[in-house]
Amino acid sequence: MKVLVFGETGQLGLELARRAGDVTLEIHGRDSADFSDPAACAARVAASDADAVINAVAYTAVDKAEEEEALATTINGETPGAIARACAESGIPFVHVSTDYVFDGAGEAPFSPDHPTAPLGAYGRSKLAGEEAVRAAGGAHAILRTSWVVSAHGKNFVKTMLRLGAERDRLTIVADQVGGPTCAADIADACLEIACQLAEDPAKSGTYQFSDAPDVSWADFARDVFDQSGTTCEVVDISSSDYPTPAKRPLNSRMDNSGTETTFGITRPDWRVGVREILADLKAERAQNG
Repeated sequence: MKVLVFGETGQLGLELARRAGDVTLEIHGRDSADFSDPAACAARVAASDADAVINAVAYTAVDKAEEEEALATTINGETPGAIARACAESGIPFVHVSTDYVFDGAGEAPFSPDHPTAPLGAYGRSKLAGEEAVRAAGGAHAILRTSWVVSAHGKNFVKTMLRLGAERDRLTIVADQVGGPTCAADIADACLEIACQLAEDPAKSGTYQFSDAPDVSWADFARDVFDQSGTTCEVVDISSSDYPTPAKRPLNSRMDNSGTETTFGITRPDWRVGVREILADLKAERAQNG
């Protein structure tokens, strides 16, 4: 099977390349597919002989999106829609990654895929626009919402905690936002599996959710990272109101993943195992770089 992947250097794109196994990947990064140009990305699909497409690209600067909503909406909304239409015309499935930010974060119950969406800010609105455009294209597709992505690559919470924890004896971390930290490697595995199954059975099209387990607060997530890495740093719980940001974050990022398991047989991995693997990757990288 051959899969066209948009995204080469991001957390998910790098893990897709690492974990493709027997799947052949046609990967397009910024040099060959400008995601601010919907038509150019759609043309890549039309010119490909791939059996499926995975979108691993997104505008993810949540706070900056408040100032650049038009650009965020192009990258997160218009371009995925153009790709989805090109996939529909070619008769191939499209796997598009979305986010928990399409919800308002109210309550404490996990959000089901069909729960009403109500994004709190520009980033969430741009991702919701992408979801709606993908569905409207009418082709075989899977929208996969995920949350709190971490890996050994790029900028993410695990790497930030390791850096700050090595510099300070004490950190204040938000404790009233709860969700499922999700390792990019696990998302990559899920996307590849879903793409393969959709190619065989387009009737599995729909909106799904995938996050690692168990759900946890950012503060407790930080404590685990420090425990596993042997970092001596005290974590002090604070509320979101004590750490204001330009974009409001959802307090509740819990998501119901049962549909993903029922349809595709994909269960929630344990993020604690994933963190251990991330730490091992970072250690190996340090050893390689001297």
